[in-house]
Amino acid sequence: MDVVVDVTDATFGQIVELSRSVPVVVDLWAEWCGPCKQLSPVIEKVTRGLAGRVVLAKVDVDANPQIAQAFRAESIPMVVALIGGQPVPMFTGAVPEAQVREVFARLLEVAAQNGVTGSVPTSDAGANDEEPQEAPLPPLHAEAFAAIEAGDYARAVTAYEKALAENPRDEDAKAGLGQVRLLDRVQGLDLQQSREEAAAAPQDVTAQLRVADLDLAGGHVDDAFGRLLDLFAALPADQRVPVRERLVELFDLVGASDPRVANARTRLASLLF
Repeated sequence: MDVVVDVTDATFGQIVELSRSVPVVVDLWAEWCGPCKQLSPVIEKVTRGLAGRVVLAKVDVDANPQIAQAFRAESIPMVVALIGGQPVPMFTGAVPEAQVREVFARLLEVAAQNGVTGSVPTSDAGANDEEPQEAPLPPLHAEAFAAIEAGDYARAVTAYEKALAENPRDEDAKAGLGQVRLLDRVQGLDLQQSREEAAAAPQDVTAQLRVADLDLAGGHVDDAFGRLLDLFAALPADQRVPVRERLVELFDLVGASDPRVANARTRLASLLF
């Protein structure tokens, strides 16, 4: 089968079933969405380069409202995955190819942890094996990518920081650094315990930042922004800096084109002035 397939409300059940043996990436897009047109070819390229280890399911949200509703697609492009029938958040908004590759590497790691390690036969796998050679990752990006595959996020952070020290304009490194920092911060955290700790200490900056990270990693963007903005408003001026810095970092992760970022930036500006 082709590793890139168009999926409808009627055929989505087949994709859910397929995800029990092969991780499936779901690309929620629409014809009118400019960022979707930037992101979709990148996702397709990365998917084809994996030679059947991942299947990409493309969903036109206008034509398939049931799927869009199931994933609570508040803005697009939105990319999620299915592993064993269960959704796994990936990212929202157009992101650089290096970051897409890193998130896919993390997806394969999570799939393996859940015993989903199959692949689908694909006639174009051999032709696409050469794609990464056409545009090889810079050495530090490759080091970060390998570290992410190994689950060593601290080493990936170091590699990206070195890349940015060498070239402060390296947007792929900047995006990758933000993503891997988030993964590093949430690794091993217990969501329920973190929520309980945050509820017991509403102005504990560390506790609130932790839950905001977990919310964003879980795809609950508005919850993450709302929590940090409420905290920012409640804190004395001399305690606000870490909250503002984390908000800016999360804004960059979600993407400037996302309307939720625009709304949160507006509220932050009103709180600052």
